[in-house]
Amino acid sequence: MKRFRFPLRPVAVLRAHREIRAREAFAASVHTYVQSEENLRATRARVAQFEATLFAGRRGSFNAADEAAQLAAYRRECGVEAEAERATFAARSAMDKSRAEYLEAHRKLEVVKRLEIKARTDHRLQANREEQSEFDDYAGRMALSRRGASSPLGRQPSYSS
Repeated sequence: MKRFRFPLRPVAVLRAHREIRAREAFAASVHTYVQSEENLRATRARVAQFEATLFAGRRGSFNAADEAAQLAAYRRECGVEAEAERATFAARSAMDKSRAEYLEAHRKLEVVKRLEIKARTDHRLQANREEQSEFDDYAGRMALSRRGASSPLGRQPSYSS
């Protein structure tokens, strides 16, 4: 049987490398997105704490200097929260883009893999046909030799072309 050789093997290797790189980029973008989500969550918790502090401070005595400082800190924290939201949206967008690139690379690799599977199946079927043909030829020769040995006077039948 002739050895199987897939002519698109170099393409499959290149696509496998691209898929691995795309998977790693996707994993990095997921990690970045998760970190930005955690940062946003922590920032929102700090903003909620500032709001609770400001609300609680209004029940007691009023000190304008303290209130101004707390309000300024609250506004800064709101600005940090808005920046964290923008960073989270950007990380989400980057993650979606890298996911699409990974899925495309994976799809392209799967196409080549399916082609290889189909080529291997065709090769196997062709090899089985050749093997069956050889068995048929051998069986025909054996039947012919047995028939020749059992013919009257031991003569071989002559086949002229």
